[in-house]
Amino acid sequence: MMAEGLSGFLRTFTRGLRIVPRKGWKTLDAKRAKKGYVKGKGVKSVGRHTKYGGYTILAHKIPRYIVPDLKGFELKPYVARNFKPFYKA
Repeated sequence: MMAEGLSGFLRTFTRGLRIVPRKGWKTLDAKRAKKGYVKGKGVKSVGRHTKYGGYTILAHKIPRYIVPDLKGFELKPYVARNFKPFYKA
């Protein structure tokens, strides 16, 4: 009976000393992966590499942003309708 309590105590005590996580690493980064691993930033390419080592930008790959016309728009960006100013200007 005493040995079971002692082994449970030791298991609980040494659990905090574990260096390697039980379920693997949370994220894969260059420090944890093999030698040639490069994660990148998730950016899509806007061109292609030439056979001479250059880079050509392709017009159909460049993102186009559509912005609506905001003339006469009452609200300002990121301001709530029920905003009360702290001071009078």
